[in-house]
Amino acid sequence: MPTAFRDLNKNGRLDPYEDPTCPENERVEDLLSQMTLEEKAGLMMHSMIPIGERGALVEGVGRFGPFSTKDVVTRQHLNHFNIYGAHTPRELAEWHNSLQRVAESSRLGIPVTISSDPRHAFGENIGANMAAGSFSQWPEPIGLAAIGDAELVRQFGDIARQELACVGIRVALHPMADLATEPRWARINGTFGEDAQLSAKLTFAYIHGFQGEQLGSHSVACMTKHFPGGGPQKDGEDPHFAYGREQVYPGQHFDHHLIPFKAAFEAGTSQIMPYYGMPIGTELEEVGFAFNKQVITGLLRGKFGFDGIVCADWRVLTPATVGDKVVVVAKCWGVEHLSIPDRVKKAIEAGIDQFGGESCPEVIVELVRSGLLSERRIDESARRLLREKFRLGLFDNPYLDLDLAEQTVGRADFVAAGELAQRRSIVLLKNGKTAPILPLGGKPKLYVENISPEVASAYATLVAKPEEADLAIIRISAPYEPREGFLESRFHAGDLDFKGQAKEHILALLHTVPTIVDIFLDRPAVIPEIAEGAAALLGNFGANDAAVLDVIFGRHAPTGKLPFEMPSSMEAVRKQKEDVPFDSENPLYPFGWGLSYT
Repeated sequence: MPTAFRDLNKNGRLDPYEDPTCPENERVEDLLSQMTLEEKAGLMMHSMIPIGERGALVEGVGRFGPFSTKDVVTRQHLNHFNIYGAHTPRELAEWHNSLQRVAESSRLGIPVTISSDPRHAFGENIGANMAAGSFSQWPEPIGLAAIGDAELVRQFGDIARQELACVGIRVALHPMADLATEPRWARINGTFGEDAQLSAKLTFAYIHGFQGEQLGSHSVACMTKHFPGGGPQKDGEDPHFAYGREQVYPGQHFDHHLIPFKAAFEAGTSQIMPYYGMPIGTELEEVGFAFNKQVITGLLRGKFGFDGIVCADWRVLTPATVGDKVVVVAKCWGVEHLSIPDRVKKAIEAGIDQFGGESCPEVIVELVRSGLLSERRIDESARRLLREKFRLGLFDNPYLDLDLAEQTVGRADFVAAGELAQRRSIVLLKNGKTAPILPLGGKPKLYVENISPEVASAYATLVAKPEEADLAIIRISAPYEPREGFLESRFHAGDLDFKGQAKEHILALLHTVPTIVDIFLDRPAVIPEIAEGAAALLGNFGANDAAVLDVIFGRHAPTGKLPFEMPSSMEAVRKQKEDVPFDSENPLYPFGWGLSYT
């Protein structure tokens, strides 16, 4: 219990923050009544924070320039932070405890809340997710959809909850309840696929795994995203970038994309994140969803009755800079012409409680002081933000057990569960040209590409050239159009088919030796020639070499099913309507496709 709270009550009665029987709302109101406007505004920023070497607090220079942890917490009054980067469990826990001690030294001692993007799979993108590192490693969420087992998803959520909470991460910036109806979209790997009912079922289970039946001291709160559904992006371009800002509904399927979010509300999701996109060709104002009062106040708060935290996606107000260079533009689509104070005002009036990636509380303070926003409106958001801190038990004890962190993260049974899920998610798309060739038996002479020779040698005799092999096994990834830029280079966007030298190399190998192809499907690849030429074809959604080889050699039978359609051509992709599921003309493989060995 932070000592700073013990002298707050001047009338001598038991401090409500130390009284476990005190109703939560009373604790919130008592604290809120003692907060300055500056402290309330600080609650409404959900900023990025760097972690120093070996878990030290950063005082001086962080990853993107000058940074003082103490200044940000005690002067700016920020106490919600998103972390990035890989550190050991003990380093994360030590850093967290040091940060909480700084928070305890502030005037009111309000504890810090830490959040993170997903950390349990294979993808690595500073704008969306991080690779597992020390944590147990699972398929991407799209791979959980390939398994389709709600109880497994709940189990994953419970394991991830334990691993995250023990290092101080108490808000999950996920799940993605978006539907993968536009196959070119770069965020498909984070979704539960194309089918709304499957996504709804898995979204519900995911939230229950992280939060439990009710949010409490055991929970990691879920910030479900991206309301009202980020899948129908025009031409599949992502609204992290100006050319992808338009969200379109040529099939009039706006309501269809709300189905998984209804399940999230039923599961009790603590938070919601609207996406950057701006709706085009609807009755809604054509501004980014964080600025859209019809969507946040009218639909989310009004129709669905959501009273949790609404946090704007990262950087809708200000650009990210390194020195004088802008590395990420402000994603304020539809309101680019507004000043930063006017953007803040419009978003808060739309219903936003918190601004992701921002650290400008002084703008809120000035808006209130100048009479453009009421402090009463700021209090509404402050209540929600304080309420969650109390529910998560942060006021009761924000500190971590360092030994428990080391013992929990990457625990053997957690790792084994993730390994099994990797195998269960693999989809067998094709098995032989005239007769099945899988599972392989014996110890054939194999030529391999993009597979660890050390791992592969446990299954077969390796040879150096395709001509010397009985069979080849290659691992490839779904193609994309490489783009330049700090963030753009990390997003797999654009066409879905192989071109030029990359395609020629694969097809040449297929014509040289019978070849088993395994492809990582972070998006639905267009591969008709590869599928035709391959002796066997598997799709994975995040699986290590041993997991793939276990399926190929029959040590684990394939059971996964495609969570989206795989189009037969780029022409078919371009004819699809961005908001409509299952509308690819003559798909190469339909939704739900998946062979077995029996």
